[in-house]
Amino acid sequence: MKHARHLFGASILLATTLLFATACASTPAGQPDASQTPVPAATSPTPTPETEAPTAPAADPTCETIIPAQTVTAFEAVGWTARAEPFRVGELEIPEGVQCIWGDFSIATDHVQIYGWAPITAKQAADAQKYLKNIGWRAEEVPEGVVVTESSETTVATDEDGYGLTYLFGDGWVKYADTKQGLLLVVWPSS
Repeated sequence: MKHARHLFGASILLATTLLFATACASTPAGQPDASQTPVPAATSPTPTPETEAPTAPAADPTCETIIPAQTVTAFEAVGWTARAEPFRVGELEIPEGVQCIWGDFSIATDHVQIYGWAPITAKQAADAQKYLKNIGWRAEEVPEGVVVTESSETTVATDEDGYGLTYLFGDGWVKYADTKQGLLLVVWPSS
């Protein structure tokens, strides 16, 4: 399990690097140039959720609506698609939520990015946070709610502040991303 987590973490770091480098390199027509080799970036780009919004309000969260339209466009420009899965915290499945793995599934790769959002009750949030703390994740209060992130001893891929896989529990909702910085890209529900 620990080996799988390290591979998963490494894949997220590589995906972030690939996405950023590829999204920045495009032809004048705005289409990606397949002949350009991506240059590794040290960290993920800093998202700007204030200027980005989901494509359009939807009845339920989807992989294309929980993150900004500009991010979806950047993923699609490099040939990435989303695979939607149930939103989970360990064995606890949160109904009506979605967890999305973005990547190029046409080839064997571990270069992916993960984002998720779900409505959550206070009891579910308490149970999920307790579970995560019991397996060694650390929690901290932030203005938006409670951040729970994997232990720095087990994470491989982190953002510039040292956060790996991270949940943010707010008032009636929970967000998930492969880094704390990545949580900024989860913008559902739109205002």
